[in-house]
Amino acid sequence: MLGIIGLGLQAQLWLSDNGYRKTVKLRAAVEDQRALNEVLRARNAALDAEVVNLKQGRDAAEERARTDLGMIGKQETFFQVVPVADSSR
Repeated sequence: MLGIIGLGLQAQLWLSDNGYRKTVKLRAAVEDQRALNEVLRARNAALDAEVVNLKQGRDAAEERARTDLGMIGKQETFFQVVPVADSSR
C-alpha cells in the first residue's frame, strides 16, 4: 500500500503540470528576467549619468541642443552641403 502511494506521489511530482517541469520552466524564466534586469540597470545608470551631466555642465546641454535640435552657437556659421542632382536621369 505504501509503495502505491509513493509511486502515485512520484508520478505527480514528475508528470503533473505543477511538478518538476513547471519548476524548471520557472527557474529559466527567473534567469531570463534577471538578465533583462541587468541590462535595464546598466541603461538606467547611463541615463542617470547623463542627467547629472546635463544638470551640472553647460557643455552637455550645448551638445544635446546641437545634435537633437540642430542649434548653433552665436559665433558659428552653419554650412549645409547639398549633393548635386544627376542630370543624366
